[in-house]
Amino acid sequence: MALMNLDAGEHDDEPEELWAKFDLLNIACGGHAGDAASMERVVAWCVRTRCGIGAHPSYPDRPGFGRRSLPIEPDALAAAVAEQCAALAGVVRRHDRAVTHVKPHGALYHDAAASPALARAVVSAAAAALGDGITVIGPPTGALRDAATARGVGYAVEGFADRRMRPDGGLVPRSEPGALLTDPAEAAAQARRLADHVDTICCHADTPGALAIAGAVHQALRG
Repeated sequence: MALMNLDAGEHDDEPEELWAKFDLLNIACGGHAGDAASMERVVAWCVRTRCGIGAHPSYPDRPGFGRRSLPIEPDALAAAVAEQCAALAGVVRRHDRAVTHVKPHGALYHDAAASPALARAVVSAAAAALGDGITVIGPPTGALRDAATARGVGYAVEGFADRRMRPDGGLVPRSEPGALLTDPAEAAAQARRLADHVDTICCHADTPGALAIAGAVHQALRG
Protein backbone atom coordinates (compact mmCIF):
# COMPACT_ATOMS: atom_id res chain seq x y z
CA MET A 1 0.00 0.00 0.00
CA ALA A 2 1.46 3.34 -1.03
CA LEU A 3 1.88 5.75 1.85
CA MET A 4 0.66 9.31 1.46
CA ASN A 5 3.15 12.12 2.05
CA LEU A 6 2.76 15.89 2.27
CA ASP A 7 5.31 18.69 2.11
CA ALA A 8 4.45 20.54 5.33
CA GLY A 9 5.47 23.50 7.44
CA GLU A 10 5.93 25.73 4.41
CA HIS A 11 3.00 28.07 5.06
CA ASP A 12 1.62 29.53 8.30
CA ASP A 13 -1.99 28.77 7.38
CA GLU A 14 -1.67 25.01 6.85
CA PRO A 15 -4.56 23.37 8.71
CA GLU A 16 -4.04 20.30 10.85
CA GLU A 17 -7.10 18.88 9.08
CA LEU A 18 -4.92 18.69 5.96
CA TRP A 19 -2.00 17.04 7.73
CA ALA A 20 -4.36 14.41 9.13
CA LYS A 21 -4.90 12.92 5.66
CA PHE A 22 -1.26 11.79 5.41
CA ASP A 23 1.02 9.07 6.74
CA LEU A 24 4.23 11.08 6.39
CA LEU A 25 4.98 14.79 6.65
CA ASN A 26 8.09 16.23 5.01
CA ILE A 27 8.90 19.25 7.16
CA ALA A 28 10.50 22.39 5.74
CA CYS A 29 13.61 23.05 7.78
CA GLY A 30 14.85 26.49 6.82
CA GLY A 31 16.24 26.27 3.30
CA HIS A 32 13.20 27.45 1.37
CA ALA A 33 10.69 27.85 4.20
CA GLY A 34 10.21 26.96 7.83
CA ASP A 35 11.79 28.11 11.07
CA ALA A 36 12.09 26.95 14.66
CA ALA A 37 8.47 27.80 15.45
CA SER A 38 6.97 26.11 12.39
CA MET A 39 9.11 23.00 12.85
CA GLU A 40 8.01 22.77 16.48
CA ARG A 41 4.35 23.10 15.50
CA VAL A 42 4.47 20.33 12.89
CA VAL A 43 6.68 18.01 14.92
CA ALA A 44 4.47 18.34 18.00
CA TRP A 45 1.45 17.43 15.88
CA CYS A 46 3.27 14.42 14.41
CA VAL A 47 4.18 13.21 17.87
CA ARG A 48 0.57 13.49 19.05
CA THR A 49 -0.76 11.62 16.03
CA ARG A 50 2.14 9.22 15.37
CA CYS A 51 2.59 10.58 11.86
CA GLY A 52 5.97 9.90 10.25
CA ILE A 53 8.45 12.77 10.52
CA GLY A 54 10.67 13.62 7.57
CA ALA A 55 13.10 16.37 6.60
CA HIS A 56 12.42 18.50 3.53
CA PRO A 57 15.73 20.28 2.79
CA SER A 58 16.20 22.64 -0.11
CA TYR A 59 18.67 24.79 -1.87
CA PRO A 60 19.34 27.71 0.51
CA ASP A 61 16.89 29.94 -1.36
CA ARG A 62 14.08 31.44 0.66
CA PRO A 63 13.43 34.28 -1.84
CA GLY A 64 12.84 31.73 -4.63
CA PHE A 65 11.07 29.21 -2.36
CA GLY A 66 13.64 26.63 -3.48
CA ARG A 67 12.00 26.34 -6.89
CA ARG A 68 14.95 27.55 -8.94
CA SER A 69 18.29 25.86 -9.56
CA LEU A 70 21.28 27.47 -7.87
CA PRO A 71 24.92 27.41 -8.99
CA ILE A 72 26.34 25.80 -5.87
CA GLU A 73 29.29 23.51 -5.29
CA PRO A 74 28.49 20.06 -3.90
CA ASP A 75 30.41 20.74 -0.67
CA ALA A 76 28.44 23.93 -0.05
CA LEU A 77 25.20 22.14 -0.81
CA ALA A 78 26.10 19.33 1.57
CA ALA A 79 26.74 21.86 4.33
CA ALA A 80 23.39 23.55 3.70
CA VAL A 81 21.47 20.26 3.67
CA ALA A 82 23.23 19.03 6.80
CA GLU A 83 22.42 22.28 8.62
CA GLN A 84 18.74 22.04 7.70
CA CYS A 85 18.44 18.38 8.65
CA ALA A 86 20.26 18.97 11.93
CA ALA A 87 17.91 21.83 12.79
CA LEU A 88 14.89 19.56 12.40
CA ALA A 89 16.61 16.70 14.20
CA GLY A 90 17.19 18.97 17.19
CA VAL A 91 13.48 19.75 17.44
CA VAL A 92 12.55 16.09 17.02
CA ARG A 93 14.98 14.90 19.68
CA ARG A 94 13.31 17.15 22.25
CA HIS A 95 10.19 15.07 21.66
CA ASP A 96 12.13 11.81 21.99
CA ARG A 97 11.46 10.89 18.38
CA ALA A 98 13.63 10.45 15.27
CA VAL A 99 13.49 11.74 11.72
CA THR A 100 12.71 8.72 9.57
CA HIS A 101 13.02 10.02 6.02
CA VAL A 102 14.28 12.85 3.87
CA LYS A 103 12.89 14.29 0.66
CA PRO A 104 14.65 17.12 -1.20
CA HIS A 105 12.43 20.06 -2.10
CA GLY A 106 11.67 21.70 -5.41
CA ALA A 107 14.53 22.34 -7.78
CA LEU A 108 16.93 20.34 -5.61
CA TYR A 109 14.70 17.26 -5.98
CA HIS A 110 15.02 17.42 -9.75
CA ASP A 111 18.65 18.53 -9.89
CA ALA A 112 19.78 15.78 -7.51
CA ALA A 113 17.99 13.23 -9.64
CA ALA A 114 19.99 14.42 -12.66
CA SER A 115 23.42 15.13 -11.10
CA PRO A 116 25.44 12.39 -9.37
CA ALA A 117 27.55 15.00 -7.56
CA LEU A 118 24.54 16.81 -6.13
CA ALA A 119 22.83 13.52 -5.31
CA ARG A 120 25.85 12.32 -3.35
CA ALA A 121 25.99 15.64 -1.51
CA VAL A 122 22.33 15.44 -0.50
CA VAL A 123 22.40 11.80 0.58
CA SER A 124 25.69 11.99 2.45
CA ALA A 125 24.69 15.17 4.27
CA ALA A 126 21.28 13.84 5.24
CA ALA A 127 22.70 10.53 6.44
CA ALA A 128 25.42 12.29 8.43
CA ALA A 129 22.87 14.52 10.15
CA LEU A 130 20.06 11.98 10.61
CA GLY A 131 21.76 8.58 10.58
CA ASP A 132 22.02 5.80 8.04
CA GLY A 133 18.62 4.46 9.08
CA ILE A 134 16.83 7.11 7.05
CA THR A 135 14.89 6.53 3.86
CA VAL A 136 15.32 8.89 0.92
CA ILE A 137 12.16 9.73 -1.02
CA GLY A 138 12.63 10.50 -4.70
CA PRO A 139 11.76 9.76 -8.31
CA PRO A 140 11.70 6.24 -9.77
CA THR A 141 15.10 6.46 -11.47
CA GLY A 142 18.12 8.71 -11.52
CA ALA A 143 21.15 9.83 -9.58
CA LEU A 144 19.33 10.35 -6.29
CA ARG A 145 18.25 6.72 -6.19
CA ASP A 146 21.74 5.61 -7.23
CA ALA A 147 23.35 7.67 -4.45
CA ALA A 148 21.01 6.25 -1.82
CA THR A 149 21.76 2.71 -2.98
CA ALA A 150 25.50 3.37 -2.93
CA ARG A 151 25.27 4.79 0.60
CA GLY A 152 23.22 1.82 1.76
CA VAL A 153 20.21 3.81 2.92
CA GLY A 154 16.59 3.09 2.11
CA TYR A 155 14.87 4.53 -0.92
CA ALA A 156 11.14 5.07 -1.50
CA VAL A 157 9.86 5.70 -5.03
CA GLU A 158 7.47 8.63 -5.17
CA GLY A 159 4.56 9.57 -7.38
CA PHE A 160 2.46 12.75 -7.32
CA ALA A 161 -1.31 13.07 -7.15
CA ASP A 162 -1.54 16.81 -7.80
CA ARG A 163 1.15 17.22 -10.45
CA ARG A 164 1.00 16.11 -14.05
CA MET A 165 3.65 13.47 -14.64
CA ARG A 166 5.65 12.46 -17.69
CA PRO A 167 5.91 8.83 -18.82
CA ASP A 168 9.38 8.51 -17.23
CA GLY A 169 8.04 9.54 -13.83
CA GLY A 170 9.33 13.11 -14.06
CA LEU A 171 7.10 16.10 -13.41
CA VAL A 172 5.79 18.55 -15.97
CA PRO A 173 7.41 21.88 -14.96
CA ARG A 174 5.19 24.26 -13.02
CA SER A 175 5.78 26.86 -15.72
CA GLU A 176 3.88 24.77 -18.28
CA PRO A 177 0.07 24.88 -18.62
CA GLY A 178 -1.72 22.09 -16.81
CA ALA A 179 1.24 21.20 -14.60
CA LEU A 180 -0.97 21.25 -11.50
CA LEU A 181 -3.91 18.90 -11.07
CA THR A 182 -6.51 20.87 -9.14
CA ASP A 183 -9.55 18.68 -9.79
CA PRO A 184 -9.87 16.32 -6.80
CA ALA A 185 -11.35 13.56 -8.96
CA GLU A 186 -8.48 13.78 -11.44
CA ALA A 187 -5.91 13.74 -8.64
CA ALA A 188 -7.60 10.74 -7.05
CA ALA A 189 -7.63 8.88 -10.37
CA GLN A 190 -3.92 9.55 -10.86
CA ALA A 191 -3.19 8.34 -7.33
CA ARG A 192 -5.06 5.09 -8.02
CA ARG A 193 -3.06 4.55 -11.21
CA LEU A 194 0.20 5.12 -9.37
CA ALA A 195 -0.55 3.17 -6.22
CA ASP A 196 0.77 -0.19 -7.43
CA HIS A 197 3.94 1.29 -8.91
CA VAL A 198 5.30 3.60 -6.19
CA ASP A 199 6.00 3.44 -2.48
CA THR A 200 4.52 6.81 -1.62
CA ILE A 201 2.26 9.43 -3.19
CA CYS A 202 2.69 13.14 -2.58
CA CYS A 203 0.32 16.08 -2.47
CA HIS A 204 1.27 19.72 -1.89
CA ALA A 205 -0.22 22.00 0.75
CA ASP A 206 -0.15 25.01 -1.60
CA THR A 207 -1.96 23.44 -4.54
CA PRO A 208 -5.31 25.25 -4.96
CA GLY A 209 -7.98 23.18 -3.23
CA ALA A 210 -5.35 21.15 -1.35
CA LEU A 211 -7.72 19.95 1.37
CA ALA A 212 -10.31 18.68 -1.11
CA ILE A 213 -7.58 17.02 -3.19
CA ALA A 214 -6.09 15.34 -0.14
CA GLY A 215 -9.50 14.09 0.93
CA ALA A 216 -10.22 12.61 -2.50
CA VAL A 217 -6.81 10.97 -2.72
CA HIS A 218 -7.14 9.58 0.80
CA GLN A 219 -10.54 8.13 -0.05
CA ALA A 220 -9.20 6.63 -3.28
CA LEU A 221 -6.27 4.94 -1.56
CA ARG A 222 -7.79 4.04 1.80
CA GLY A 223 -11.48 3.60 0.95
